[in-house]
Amino acid sequence: MNFRYDINGLRAVAVLAVVIFHFNPTWLPGGFAGVDVFFVISGFLMTSIVFRGLEKNSFSIFKFYVARANRIIPALVLLCFVLTIYGWFFLTPTDYNVLGKHIAGSVSFLSNIVYWTESGYFAAAAYEKWLLHTWSLSVEWQFYVIYPIVLLLLAKVFNLNTARLLILIGMIFGFILSAYAAPIWPEHSYFLLPTRAWEMMAGGVAYLYPVSTLKNRSKVLFELLGVFLIVVSYFIVSERDPWPGYMALIPVLGTYLVIVANRQNSPLTNNVVFQKIGSWSYSIYLWHWPIVVAGYYYGIENWWVYGIPLSVIIGFSSYKYVESFRFSSFSNVRQVYLVKPFWFSVLMIMVSMPIHLSGGADIPQRLAANSKQAAFIEKYQGENYRTEYFYEEMRQECNFFDGKNANDSIAKSCVSKKDVEVELFVWGDSHSQALSHGLSYSLNTKAYYQVTSSGCQPSLKSDERTSGQSKIACDRANRFAFDAVVNLNPKVVLFAQRNEHDKNEYQQIVNALRENGVTSSFVLIGPVPQWQPSLPRTIALRYMDPNETRFYDFNFEHELLRVDNYLSERYANNADILYISLINELCNDDGCLAKLDGDNTPLVWDYGHLSYSGSKYVVKEFIYPLIRPLL
Repeated sequence: MNFRYDINGLRAVAVLAVVIFHFNPTWLPGGFAGVDVFFVISGFLMTSIVFRGLEKNSFSIFKFYVARANRIIPALVLLCFVLTIYGWFFLTPTDYNVLGKHIAGSVSFLSNIVYWTESGYFAAAAYEKWLLHTWSLSVEWQFYVIYPIVLLLLAKVFNLNTARLLILIGMIFGFILSAYAAPIWPEHSYFLLPTRAWEMMAGGVAYLYPVSTLKNRSKVLFELLGVFLIVVSYFIVSERDPWPGYMALIPVLGTYLVIVANRQNSPLTNNVVFQKIGSWSYSIYLWHWPIVVAGYYYGIENWWVYGIPLSVIIGFSSYKYVESFRFSSFSNVRQVYLVKPFWFSVLMIMVSMPIHLSGGADIPQRLAANSKQAAFIEKYQGENYRTEYFYEEMRQECNFFDGKNANDSIAKSCVSKKDVEVELFVWGDSHSQALSHGLSYSLNTKAYYQVTSSGCQPSLKSDERTSGQSKIACDRANRFAFDAVVNLNPKVVLFAQRNEHDKNEYQQIVNALRENGVTSSFVLIGPVPQWQPSLPRTIALRYMDPNETRFYDFNFEHELLRVDNYLSERYANNADILYISLINELCNDDGCLAKLDGDNTPLVWDYGHLSYSGSKYVVKEFIYPLIRPLL
């Protein structure tokens, strides 16, 4: 098959979208769909290789695997090796431990399964996972392994024409499965092969059913429509859309149309810039994400200014000196021991697994494991901070979502009538749970009501921000909370959530409760200052001076300032809802309060959940004095 300049240009369209999205999602909210474009391209190329071999009766499945290994593994292993060396000198034991596991998953092409098992509400932030992007390589490799075997079997049991038809039917059923599963099992659908295979099969259909009779004018229209659909998808879809649900059809169809148009002299795809970037796209994709993570890790403001060019430069170097190196090809399975990339992977696994199994090489010889900064970060790592006491203080028994699955019910004690004068009802997400420790301290009792669901804002409507088990839990929690408030009619109902308070209609909730005879006072708690990927990491890397208690930083979520201003104005004269602005209390021109004492105790223990000390401080100083008269 002649070199396809249009496909090479499509690679540039895909990788640029992914890179831009990762450096700044607000610029291109659907840029992650570039991965779906890559999947279609891969399906087209793999189908063409297998079918041409089958038609000539010369296809060697082992040679096929070796070719894929020669193409993919060397650059991937180099990246993993560099990260291994970097981690030895700079990563804490927990971070290095996780990196070791992720390296093993990446070079064995199982990382998509690893990340799927790690998914959940309290999972580590994406910006703490240096190899998160390799999930897509694992999906592709799994497709590479299974797909040719299936085609060989279909060709032997039936014939090539029947195999073509079955691929088309499989693609259709795969899309239906994906559209059905994505809203119900979002993590499974995003990371696993069964709901991704149809995208690669769509590329196969583009090869198996070429539209060879298209006139030049029709080809131009096909290409324009295809590019339009791809680009539009980058702007109209977002991370909130179940993916790859039915909306994924937009970039997939767009890529299909460009491929079948087969325009080799198009200025849209066959221009100097896109041809160069398309050739370097795999290496750019490999290196860009660790560069993104480094920017967040070290809190470099406007990192995209340096990070995007750096991704291209390193990608080019990797392409020229690693990807372009030609390894020997073999067609006999008995020569497997001669396949050098295979041994690269084995050696990388042999290096990475001891790192993981040793708890991140927590040894005196590794300075990064023994510094004061490392000890501080380790103290507030999720695995260390979320103890049994943590869940007890958060009143986890009142949470409808356990981080993975929706609970059918919560403990009766959460809403059972209490024979006490304090009648407070807490309704919201895990950020409202984080107030529990402080409320118990200030009220000197846990005798208050609480209904929460992690990741769920109070609402009368089905939550459109979530999907899968999280959505089930959220809808269940909100219905339950509403009925409980109506039944209990407490003196005070306290709302709290992580962010996007401005997109929630609290007045409607209050009005509906009033219509049901509720006479409670209503209090809305504004967002607390939040940092990505976490405040303890930000403190450890840049602000260990105990006297430096306030600061703004690149990692600070500045959007919260806008949200707080909006809420302060909206509820300034509201007779029904008392708004408590924590941003106004905790932030000033010098920055936001981030540390509470000389031991650098952080206000929040991760990106934004109040620490024990933070919860006590915020409730005692700013919340309890205002709600006490209402109780």
